[in-house]
Amino acid sequence: MPKKKVYLITIFILILAFFLANLTYPKYWNQSADWVGASFLRLPEKPFKLGLDLQGGTHLIYEADLSNIAKEDYSSSMEGLRDVIERRVNLFGVREPMVQVQGERLVVELAGIKDPAEAIKMIGQTPYLEFREQKENYNEILEKNREVIETQEGQIEDPFKATILTGKYLKRSELGFDQTTNRPLVHLEFNEEGAKIFEELTEKNVGKILAIYIDQIPISAPVVQEKISGGKAQITGQFTIEEAKDLVRNLNAGALPVPIKLISQQTVGPTLGKISLEESLKAGAFGFLAILVFMIIFYRIPGFLASFSLIIYVVLLLSLFKLIPVTLTLAGIAGFLLSMGMAVDANILIFSRFREELKIGKDYLAALEEGFRRAWPAIRDGNLTTILVGLILFGFGTSFVQGFALTLVIGNLIGMFTAIVITNNFLKVFARTKFERIKWLW
Repeated sequence: MPKKKVYLITIFILILAFFLANLTYPKYWNQSADWVGASFLRLPEKPFKLGLDLQGGTHLIYEADLSNIAKEDYSSSMEGLRDVIERRVNLFGVREPMVQVQGERLVVELAGIKDPAEAIKMIGQTPYLEFREQKENYNEILEKNREVIETQEGQIEDPFKATILTGKYLKRSELGFDQTTNRPLVHLEFNEEGAKIFEELTEKNVGKILAIYIDQIPISAPVVQEKISGGKAQITGQFTIEEAKDLVRNLNAGALPVPIKLISQQTVGPTLGKISLEESLKAGAFGFLAILVFMIIFYRIPGFLASFSLIIYVVLLLSLFKLIPVTLTLAGIAGFLLSMGMAVDANILIFSRFREELKIGKDYLAALEEGFRRAWPAIRDGNLTTILVGLILFGFGTSFVQGFALTLVIGNLIGMFTAIVITNNFLKVFARTKFERIKWLW
């Protein structure tokens, strides 16, 4: 590779690392921007997303009573119930809750929640499905709502009113496809009493919207085309298959109530989470410094360059954690630290091979290229097997295991990049310089 290209890549890496470092910790950059009167250069001060064990919150486990549900409907009922509970806790103000189905159980993690008792009360309610018709002054309400949105004054009014048709009259809903356009649609089937109510509603609302609500939230607003008899109907629209499946799950969750019972509750206080975070960061900092000292003492200039690459590695990884964003837990921090160790291993393999090539008399560049070539299979196999295990853990593990697996996988990918690309490029900067001839430095 031409020396000029090596220099350009190195400059680009340094500029990128500087930018990402300020993105990760923008305090001093923003202070400087304000000081010179360039507020438009300020970077967003986005905090890291902390998990339950670091931020504090509540960990709940519910058991669903599926005794009245057909076995073939177990999965869809649980998925629908999960969707409803996610919606509930979001309304409660919990930032990105975790609701996970595990067989006949629901695991709910509410990070940062201030009132666990109220959240438990809301989650324990049965999903409620209802059909609503347009109010008499529907158009006036819509116009008024537009004014409220534009002026930010007043309150939004629901243009729909409740009817007696609720989820208890719905037998089931199913995914279907239009025979002409092949677009997905949703089939509805009511019981005998519900069929009569639905027929009366559709007769008096032809050309109007008959909205479908779950837990006071509209999930569909189909227009009634004609009076519908027989208790069967369909909802059409610009659905994707996944959207239609979600609607079916939600409808069935409302129509087939699944009682749930709280069987386990664990509350993590923010003080304990703060202490855990501080201790974890302290351990990580000491470990990182120990790695840097080891690399510099044993590998001299390559060790110094590897240490600089590891600093860039940490900056890249932390900026990715913010941008994705990744929920950081204690287990996730452990995965991050373990991936750092893997990144160090990659550098050690490269430097050991590099030294061997220098000892047999090869020049600097030839020894460097051969060292990377011979070290690559071991680096590749070691990291890919770790990534594979991480993916398996992420796919089949619980939330805490998934946090560990995610940071481990991302950390290994970035670690391979820093060792093979960044460290390699830094070493090439010293090719054909006077430092190359000082053998004890390498």
